[in-house]
Amino acid sequence: MSPTIPYVQPGEPLNEFLRSFWQRQVDAAEQETPDYRHPPLPLARIKKVMKSDPDVKVTRMIAADAPILFCKACEIFISEITARAFIIADSNKRRTLSRADIAKALAKSDQFDFLIDIVPREEGLTGLGHNNTNAIGGAAGAGGNTLVAGPGQGTAHQELEQPPGEGPGSMSSTAVLDQVNTPTPTFTFLPCN
Repeated sequence: MSPTIPYVQPGEPLNEFLRSFWQRQVDAAEQETPDYRHPPLPLARIKKVMKSDPDVKVTRMIAADAPILFCKACEIFISEITARAFIIADSNKRRTLSRADIAKALAKSDQFDFLIDIVPREEGLTGLGHNNTNAIGGAAGAGGNTLVAGPGQGTAHQELEQPPGEGPGSMSSTAVLDQVNTPTPTFTFLPCN
């Protein structure tokens, strides 16, 4: 697969993208020879995930080609979700993906319902943040937490309404600080000429 051809063209509708994306994946699978020595994702982590499945035999033996196939499936899965999120960001005239873009992209298709516990649904998403014109999206969590990420920021800003009797030294405040200090990944797509 040629890295110079982008998966998504700016302004491309979702249906056209999906048709071309899956055709490109089929063509790549038929033509390319995978590099078994340097996979794009760590095989040890993939094997660990596979062994965590209770359906794997008690001996926990995994065929040598299974992690490589699982790695390719994960790579395609990540590419599709990222491209779907880019379509959402592009429709909002942005080039930087936010957590809200990914959540909206996943909410548009029922096939991603298995991620409902991991990624908040569209109802939990806020618009452009509270009193922050630079914010590009956010997600509302439980207990009144609102995450707002600005463009180019590596961390999330969090506004918290604390229940009465809960001071700064409480356990939930420590958990909130851990969430605030966790970096938020951002992805930027540059046009290929």
